[in-house]
Amino acid sequence: MTVSFASNRRAARRSIPFFDGSAQAAALGPEIHAAIERVIRAQRFILGEEVAAFEAEIARYLGVRHAIGVSSCTDALTIALLSLGIGPGDEVITTPYTFFATTGAILRVGATPVFADIEYASFNLDPNCVQRVVSAKTRAILPVHLFGQPANMLALAEIARAHSLSLVEDAAQALGANEGGARVGTLGDIACFSFFPTKNLGAFGDGGLFTTNDDSLATTARALRNHGFAPKHHSRRLGGNFRLDALQAAILRVKLPHLERWNALRKSHADAYRRALAELEPRLTVPSEAGASKHVYNQFTVRSAERDALRSHLLERGIATEIYYPIPIHLQDSCAHLGHRLGDFPVAETCARECVALPIFPELEAWMVRDVARTIQDFFSA
Repeated sequence: MTVSFASNRRAARRSIPFFDGSAQAAALGPEIHAAIERVIRAQRFILGEEVAAFEAEIARYLGVRHAIGVSSCTDALTIALLSLGIGPGDEVITTPYTFFATTGAILRVGATPVFADIEYASFNLDPNCVQRVVSAKTRAILPVHLFGQPANMLALAEIARAHSLSLVEDAAQALGANEGGARVGTLGDIACFSFFPTKNLGAFGDGGLFTTNDDSLATTARALRNHGFAPKHHSRRLGGNFRLDALQAAILRVKLPHLERWNALRKSHADAYRRALAELEPRLTVPSEAGASKHVYNQFTVRSAERDALRSHLLERGIATEIYYPIPIHLQDSCAHLGHRLGDFPVAETCARECVALPIFPELEAWMVRDVARTIQDFFSA
């Protein structure tokens, strides 16, 4: 079996991709080939030994009792809410500024998402805003560690304890991040991770992870990912086909030992951007690391009132960027029934108008970082 991992980078020096995983895949090619061939020889493509081994290895990395491989972070979030018994009539507090999957999972189980505004500096849930929307129907708080920056879990955990609420971490973008020395994924009752190819630990397709230190929640989650079976063919509750493929688990096992080095490279690139762009304040705001937290920079997101013109300037010079997220969730059509309108969450709405993500991935070369920074400097000096 032959699989090509040849680079698809354009030869032109000035062309800078937003993300390029080809160099990483090429460097690990022999090990990935061997892992894929191992799965083919074993003919165990769904769950099985590869998934179990990956679960044990990533549980040790995170320092968590249970790590359960699933088909995506979206499905992990759905399993998390189902495991907690959350459904119709219940409310879950979350952020209006993130990928839609977080809110989608709440809606999918029949619960009501209740939004709280975010902090300008971190892009994450503002605990003061969370406190104001807790009600008698609230069952859980669902923060997102957006772009790789941990949310203020100490403050959110205090609110959760005071009101006897569950705390579920959406850590899709933050594998390896930590707050006060504790890794995300261990800071709440449940955490959910993504292995989408552009994540810090990316598979060759979709994949996700559910983590918990609660034995009962883990038992329930394992059943839910496989149609609610416990034991096989005995459906005790409605679950789904939320299983992690063995091929993806085998590839992730190859990649996991490199994650800390890759995260360190992301941070190095982020520091270089920050040094080069700091002088552009207040017309351009760069991300910062809050308190004792460790940011892992799944994205390096800057903010500017001139965002659209800046993005066009970069694109004209061959530099790719992305906007995360142009429409806050409370203004999405599928959430119209919640009755929100423009102005309800002003910080989230401002970020949606002003934020743009710059290229950042481990294999980003020094000249690329310099070129992006200089091009941004040129825009603001014109």
